Amino acid sequence: MKQLLYIVLLFLLCSCNDWLDIRPEASVDVDELFSEEEGFIEAVNGLYTNSATTNLYGGIFTVEIQDALAQNYSYKAQDYTNYLKTSMFDFSDDMFKWRNEAIWSAAYNVITNCNLILENIEQRKDIFHEGIYEIVKGEALALRAYIHFDLLRFFAPPYAIGASQKAIPYVTTYSNKVTPLSTVEEVTTKVLEDLTEAKRLLAGHDPIQDSTYIVGYNTDDKEVDPEASTEMDNPNLFLQNRRHRLNYYAVCGTLARVYLYEANHTEALKNALEVINSEKFKWVDSETALAEPKLRDRLMYTELVFSWYVENEKKNLADRFGNVATGYFINSNYARSIYEVATVGADDYRYKGWFLQTAASGDQTFEIEKYLRNSDDVGNRHYLVAPAIRLSEMYYIAAESVYPTDPDRAWQYLNTVRSKRGIRTSLNENANFIDELLKEYRKETYAEGQAFYAYKRLNKTITSESGIIYQPSQMYPIPLPDNEIEFGNR
Repeated sequence: MKQLLYIVLLFLLCSCNDWLDIRPEASVDVDELFSEEEGFIEAVNGLYTNSATTNLYGGIFTVEIQDALAQNYSYKAQDYTNYLKTSMFDFSDDMFKWRNEAIWSAAYNVITNCNLILENIEQRKDIFHEGIYEIVKGEALALRAYIHFDLLRFFAPPYAIGASQKAIPYVTTYSNKVTPLSTVEEVTTKVLEDLTEAKRLLAGHDPIQDSTYIVGYNTDDKEVDPEASTEMDNPNLFLQNRRHRLNYYAVCGTLARVYLYEANHTEALKNALEVINSEKFKWVDSETALAEPKLRDRLMYTELVFSWYVENEKKNLADRFGNVATGYFINSNYARSIYEVATVGADDYRYKGWFLQTAASGDQTFEIEKYLRNSDDVGNRHYLVAPAIRLSEMYYIAAESVYPTDPDRAWQYLNTVRSKRGIRTSLNENANFIDELLKEYRKETYAEGQAFYAYKRLNKTITSESGIIYQPSQMYPIPLPDNEIEFGNR
């Protein structure tokens, strides 16, 4: 019987502005698919498309569930989003269970297809043009590690508390056999092994490392982008827009996250600095972040080391954030409190650019504009993406890594990001470093899912809008999906 791969495939178009499009879902004969280089390219592109769906990084696992747990949204009595119980850490709620299952299934579907690529690529190395084999294999390894690590961070206790506890299965084979659970430490070790090999493969082959690769905006309008981007100049469309993929620096950033997770500050700092010192990713100034709609960069696109291309989620994101009656919103006083508007944050352009009082929202409520798209006649400055790794996070990791031995340097890293966001007051040794770090994680990665992971990793309480304090022990472990427990004999 022929083996079939069920995967959403991408094909590459001739137009640079339409660098990706979606081929209808289909069953594909594996031997036929992997008989030539283009088949591997289609398969690895399909990994990203499947990752950017509603049930994973295009919705639930980026802008929704972690931010509900981090207490970043406000709620109406009707709870149209069905996240109120989740925000109260009620893991018995049916909607929470449904989303848990959706995340798990979507994540392991992508991991399975990563493994299929990895199991077929070695015996077909001779079909690849120079450098393509290394990029395809490097990205498949990196994505397998990236998703496993996010599942670990979400479901398992933090490394510092539960390194020896059973966590999730780390699946490395294309098989329907049940993979045993690995401990937190074992998963972390396997993640690092995959990422380290991915970094080795991508080094010297990823175009983003070239001096001619200039990060910028996807436009030829010099008014919008005086320093023209070269991200779409490569004649091979597979090698364009590297920031939409797990590129070399994205792998360094992920390694920095994982090393910090296990408190290996030396390696965390080393990898974070590799991203910072590359000087590839340019800070967005206040004029750009708060410009007129045609010129505005709400997502600070040039600072993104890695992002998920989520154009197919445009309507879903608009429904989530464009309607305060039934979608996600934040009460205005709560937003002012998070961004410290009464003290140091009055000019913080994250606050000024991401939250808007509208006629529909009323005096006490803000609409969240972070993922807002301009109308077609106005255009957009960049692709619609969900941020995955930011330049600013590398500064946070560097700050936390050096703080035990060089607190002055740590404050410098943290103050750099604050100054780039319009905060003129510098922090020093009179402040509590971890508290201030968590404030900045929350401000910077609002509606991106990262703040919850920082609270959980550092074993810190989270305070709700109403003043309820949720203890670290309530954050872990998050129960595995019922189906995984039942059919995996967990």
